[in-house]
Formats: sequence, C-alpha cells, structure tokens
Amino acid sequence: METVLVIPARNEEEALPGVLARVPAGIGRVIVVDNGSSDATAQVAASFGAAVVYEPVPGYGRACLAGLAALRDNPPAVVAFVDADGSDDLSLFPELLAPVCAGEVDLMLGRRVPVEDGALSFQQRFGHLLATSLIRIFWGHRFRDLGPMRAIRWDALERLSMQDRAFGWTVEMQVRAVRHGLKIGEVDVAYRRRKAGISKISRTVSGTVQAGCTILWVIARELRVELAGRKRKRINRIG
Repeated sequence: METVLVIPARNEEEALPGVLARVPAGIGRVIVVDNGSSDATAQVAASFGAAVVYEPVPGYGRACLAGLAALRDNPPAVVAFVDADGSDDLSLFPELLAPVCAGEVDLMLGRRVPVEDGALSFQQRFGHLLATSLIRIFWGHRFRDLGPMRAIRWDALERLSMQDRAFGWTVEMQVRAVRHGLKIGEVDVAYRRRKAGISKISRTVSGTVQAGCTILWVIARELRVELAGRKRKRINRIG
C-alpha cells in the first residue's frame, strides 16, 4: 500500500535535512509544503528528492490541505504527517504505519513521550490535557495526545472533509474521526526538542494563546455540529 508523507514546513531549512534523511523505507513519496518560508526550505526539500508544494499563506492546516490537494489526482492508500522541526522520532514510523496498512485501524496517532527536558512545554501539556479531556467528556473517546505524527487511510481522510486552516487541524481530525466511527489507535513515540529554528507556537506567548483558542473553538464548533445532528435525528424519529 503506497504511503505518502506530508511535511508542513515554514523556515525549517536547518532542521529539515535531519528529518528527510531519516524518512524510513516504505514511504513511497514525500511532499514538503513550503508554508511561506523566507529561507531555503524549498531548496533543501528538493535536494533530498522531496516534491515541493507551495502554500504562501501561513497556517498549519493550510499547509496540510495544500499537500492533500496535490495528491488528489493520484492519491495514495495511506497519508502520513510529521513536523519538519526534527522533534519526532521517525525511526518509529513503521510501528505507526503497520496497523493502518494492515487494515487494523483507519487512523494511527503518535503519542509523544518526552525523552529530553523541555521537549514539551507546560503550556503544551496543559492544552493537550484540556483538549483531550473535553473530547472524552463530549464524545466518550480517550485520546492521550494531539501529536502531529500520524497516519490515516486516504479513503477515511476524505470522509472527514478536513477544513481547519490553522492550529486546530490535529484536534479537528481526531474529533471527526470519532464522530465518523473510524477505528483509531495510538502508539508511544519518543519526542525531543526541535533540532533547529524557532517555534511558531509553543515557545511564544502569542502563539500559545492563539493555538489554545483555536483548539477550543474547533471543539466547540464540532460539538455544535454533533448536537445539531442529534437533534435532526430525534425530529426525524418523531416525525
């Protein structure tokens, strides 16, 4: 089953070589989405043989959507995502991919286990705990993380109709996966501090606040849609 790896990247020319050099065997294609970089991110990606897609407007979700749009005419069986900052341990990718390729699950998530001091900030830990707790309360599914390292069957991903263009991409995917009844799995993956460059979210006050608000807004939006759907079903049963 062909697997394509999508890597959103913005100004990651220093960290990206280490990421691309560690892409494991079994990945059919690699797409790096240059998300409005002002450095040589695109050139570095191309030098490693990755296909480069350009999305000039910054936004994690925008970058992911641009990568998917580039695949739509020739989609793979499985699409995977990883960050470009070198914090994820790509040696564990086979464990992430195997259950998806075997048809055991539709979506496999990498639950980040910090192996270095400061790999996950307090803001990140608190935000993810809050978000996963809300998902458990409203939808009854217990996630352990909102980590970026993940793999999903293409047909399942298409059913989710992803739309978030910012920091809510990961939580939107997980909530919609539950709502659509996908088979979901999680595996522990080692997580380290970014290898180079500057964090756009977790290491800045404004980025942390913006990301947190976006995640909460996405959960509220998905809950509103869920409740509206339940109401329609009740009305239809009565009618």
